[in-house]
Amino acid sequence: MKTITRTVWILSLVSLFTDMASEMLYPIMPIYLESIGFSILLIGVLEGLVEAVAGLSKGYFGQLSDSKAKRAPFVQLGYSFSALSKPMMAFFIYPLWIFFVRTVDRLGKGIRTGARDAMLSAETTKANKGKVFGFHRSMDTLGAVLGPALALLYLYFNPKDYINLFYIAFIPGVLAVVASFLLKDKKVETASKNVINKQPKKKIGFFSFIKYWKQSSSEYRKVVIGLLFFALFNSSDVFLLLKAKDAGLDDTWVIGIYIFYNLIFALTAYPLGSFADKIGLKKMFVFGLIIFSIVYFGMGLTTNLYAIIALFFGYGIFGAATEGISKAWITNLAKDENTATAIGTFTAFQSIVAMIASVVAGLLWFYFGASVTFFVTAIATVFVIIYFLGNASLNKIITQSQKTTK
Repeated sequence: MKTITRTVWILSLVSLFTDMASEMLYPIMPIYLESIGFSILLIGVLEGLVEAVAGLSKGYFGQLSDSKAKRAPFVQLGYSFSALSKPMMAFFIYPLWIFFVRTVDRLGKGIRTGARDAMLSAETTKANKGKVFGFHRSMDTLGAVLGPALALLYLYFNPKDYINLFYIAFIPGVLAVVASFLLKDKKVETASKNVINKQPKKKIGFFSFIKYWKQSSSEYRKVVIGLLFFALFNSSDVFLLLKAKDAGLDDTWVIGIYIFYNLIFALTAYPLGSFADKIGLKKMFVFGLIIFSIVYFGMGLTTNLYAIIALFFGYGIFGAATEGISKAWITNLAKDENTATAIGTFTAFQSIVAMIASVVAGLLWFYFGASVTFFVTAIATVFVIIYFLGNASLNKIITQSQKTTK
């Protein structure tokens, strides 16, 4: 079986173009919103609400994708929503309109996530799953390098010209949508087809995906509990960037170090994913957590600029060793007909938990300072590492999985 298939290439290019468009705007979004009258509080409320909408929708649309036995339409619609939202930001500056546009953008992510990852999983075997998901994350993150770099270049020659940047970001967004229409669905068995007497399909409600938690295997729940506990302390990258700014970097260099982190991520995701197939997905994920805890302990201890740059290098390694790997791991624990639901359920809970994590981190930073924020996260991560290493059931699952691929 060819490891990087046509479908994997298309999905990876679609993600690259979409991330290029999104990350082109990510560094300037708070600046733009402030320039049109948004307070820091209103920006926080806006981003929190739209992320909650996106998070919950991942579970719903993942289950809907499994129910319909379709992947490509959800991928195409989701990326179309995200692309259309880019120029819409420049039309009006009213708060309700901005909220609507940001919701459309994040809803697009919710629609596509479960179906896209299920489509990726269908192109793999257990022997190459880490490599395929790693390749996809590598291409996706390459967009996070190119987008901010292009934004910096444009704003260097056109300072504060944010409006036109929204129109420019529409171009890679359109390329992503065009590429997504090259995707073709494979035949997907639905859970209902496997039920005796073919009982009528149950109506899918917005929160129906929560029921999957009870129906899923104990192995799935054990893994997801560990992942969610980690997500509860893995706050927004903004806090790391604030640390870099406190160390003496100006705004341009802060964006530069963000690009540097994404570049390391992009360069290492594929080889680490490939290596994960050899040593086991769990071992690679735990390796990433160890790097993460070192980075956060380091951020809490140092104010040295060069040390912080080195820690951002480590943070890129962490991302490469965990983001794609966690989804690959989850797909190994789900039946083919429930893959999108399994991914959607996890990412829905993860989005909500991540929002809580950023609020908690902000409160810790405000009341106790940056060092305490980073130390608490690092210590919590150590407990997650112990949880995964000490869970005999997980070890048994990985061992059995490796035996079946030999």
